[in-house]
Amino acid sequence: MSTVPGDGLTVRLDLALLGFRLDVDLLLPGAGVTALFGPSGSGKTTCLRAIAGLEAGAAGQVRLGDRLWQDSARGFFVPVHRRPLGYVFQDAALFPHLSVRGNLDYGARRARGDGPALAFDAIVALLGLGPLLARRPSHLSGGERQRVGIARALLARPRLLLLDEPLASLDDARKREILPYLERLRDELAIPALYVSHSIDEVARLADHLVLLEHGAVVASGPLRATLARTDLPPAFLEHAGVVVEGHVVRQLQDDLLLLDIAGGQLLVPASGQAVGQVMRCRIATGDVSLAMAPARDTSIGNQLPVTVLQVVDASHPAMCLVQLDAGGTRLLAQVTRRAWKRLGLAPGASAWAQIKAVAGLG
Repeated sequence: MSTVPGDGLTVRLDLALLGFRLDVDLLLPGAGVTALFGPSGSGKTTCLRAIAGLEAGAAGQVRLGDRLWQDSARGFFVPVHRRPLGYVFQDAALFPHLSVRGNLDYGARRARGDGPALAFDAIVALLGLGPLLARRPSHLSGGERQRVGIARALLARPRLLLLDEPLASLDDARKREILPYLERLRDELAIPALYVSHSIDEVARLADHLVLLEHGAVVASGPLRATLARTDLPPAFLEHAGVVVEGHVVRQLQDDLLLLDIAGGQLLVPASGQAVGQVMRCRIATGDVSLAMAPARDTSIGNQLPVTVLQVVDASHPAMCLVQLDAGGTRLLAQVTRRAWKRLGLAPGASAWAQIKAVAGLG
């Protein structure tokens, strides 16, 4: 995945609104999913709208690959309807009087982008819409409507896909329904996507690259796994600190558990549809890792890995600290009390055992 100007997305924008200012300077990959994450009011949606050309007051430059969309220093601005992008909102905004097929045909007829030409049948198959083509939007679930909205956006041949919290209005069951389709889009299409979300689990499951925003400014930007595990972030982000690990499923066990082979050992994770041999991504939060000086016996904790302490830093709470660990090539983060840190002697270089209470399998 490249981040060079030749095929990436360059965003340098300054936008002053009432009581808020967006000031971002980003060079983003030209492939995969980049997530914009931050607290409410941090500027995620405003940034997405400015990239789309929906915030005419934004000054600066937007460039995708060799295509310049905006350069205010030269008085150059491509209006939103001429930018080859697909925009998916929280509400799919389907035409209620048209069937699913009719909504998709409308998107295909209005294709003005010069992105990849995606066949109608291929998009329908990718998003599992075949059984829904004759239905009206009123007879679709929220997850089904969003899948149709994404398909319609893709049929417009975009070079960039913008998704503004597409799962925010869905309940947990509908989110579980649509997430596998979003993963397929990430894995099978060459179109880069910007994904706005307030859910760290969604971000950890879908993103390749992560941008953290606070008060309209970029706090951090980089590959997902490295950025999410940073210990030098502001307190608003440290509460989401953790790691994302990937491994291969080596065995399916009883009680709906999978055995996952990762660098440094193996993990037991809840089964979520993966077969033996498949790659699985997992998120381990700091609060789900405890530390001991020896492996525990007769415990309900199913995952224990030998680790070396790399670094100890302040946490978001004054009574706590974050301990960065190396588990044979897999980085972990644990949040422990300062009292426990001192009692166990968890200085850099110390050996310990990480007890992982829960592992969230993300697919």
